[in-house]
Amino acid sequence: MSSEDLTSETIEQLQELEEDPNIPKNIKTKIRNIINILKEDTEDSIKTNKALDELDEISNDPNLESYTRTQIWNIVSILEKINH
Repeated sequence: MSSEDLTSETIEQLQELEEDPNIPKNIKTKIRNIINILKEDTEDSIKTNKALDELDEISNDPNLESYTRTQIWNIVSILEKINH
């Protein structure tokens, strides 16, 4: 898969999370921010590193449900493919 395909897949998954009614508002705000980062017209490595930092912060949030944390980790693994 190309980095554009992986980025699109990541954005889709993040949008699904953003629409989940069980996710706290502060997490949704961070997810929206990550989506915007991934849509920026900058170098892939810069975008993915920024997004990974944000996702790391989200995954450590104590208010996050375990199944949501697993979804976040799956998104992280997709983004890590872009960086390699």
